[in-house]
Amino acid sequence: MDDRFIAVDWGTTNRRCYLLDGAGTVIETFRDDRGVLAVGQQGGGPEAFAAEVAAIRARLGDWPLVAAGMVGSQRGWALVPYLSCPASGGQVAGALHAIDARTWIVPGLSDPRGDVMRGEEVQLLGAVAAGLAPPDALLCQPGTHCKWARMEGGAVASFFTSMTGEMFALLRGHSLLAEFLNGPVADGPAFRAGVDASADGALLKALFGVRASALLGLRAVGDSAAYASGLLIGSDVRGAGVGAGREVHLLADPVLGALYTAAIAQCGGRSHLIDSHAAFVAGIVQIRTQIWSLARDC
Repeated sequence: MDDRFIAVDWGTTNRRCYLLDGAGTVIETFRDDRGVLAVGQQGGGPEAFAAEVAAIRARLGDWPLVAAGMVGSQRGWALVPYLSCPASGGQVAGALHAIDARTWIVPGLSDPRGDVMRGEEVQLLGAVAAGLAPPDALLCQPGTHCKWARMEGGAVASFFTSMTGEMFALLRGHSLLAEFLNGPVADGPAFRAGVDASADGALLKALFGVRASALLGLRAVGDSAAYASGLLIGSDVRGAGVGAGREVHLLADPVLGALYTAAIAQCGGRSHLIDSHAAFVAGIVQIRTQIWSLARDC
């Protein structure tokens, strides 16, 4: 029996499609801009998503398909209820939404304290399943909305979201600080000064000081963006309780990974960078294996 299947990491603006075998070997993959917003702009609705999946199968083959991410949101193919934490890979697989006998959507997770995620849970579970992170660990997924997840026994025990990346984008594009935030953002003296300043806990005060320091010549205008980024990321890291000796496993691209690695080290912690694509593949294979197991038990 051929155990190949298609996995889709279907986000708001982009998606990545994989043709995999049951062992998790990537046979073929592609990425495009056909996120849920793009499908919605062309009419949306179940018929539009069904047509998208038909096109994916025309390209990768007529295989079973498991999709994760915003495709399960109110903007997506079907509104799939969140699964409450704590949640294991087996529980996620048991809560899949079946579009038909060969097509499923991963449910996403909620935290009882008031938080949600769609898509990130596959990477979190996969990081542990692949041995990229230990079963009991603190995982971080930097981005527009940074996710911090506590893993216990390989399950997602709890998580919270910080609007770190979105806040920086808003400040850079629409705030009083905008004209001062055109410089580069990279690990260096200005970024680390921002991380250091975040220890005061007075983030709003410090952000206004970004403009004032530039106007008074206390900091070069070109360093303002890196300093503001350090303030935000430093606040994010400290808010997650990262301190002396704390281990953090980062699912991040190299650019954000370098910034969070620097901030975590400055706060006394230690980071481990994980390949987020490898984690997604391992997570979706674990879910697919559970589908097979559930089908055999029926």
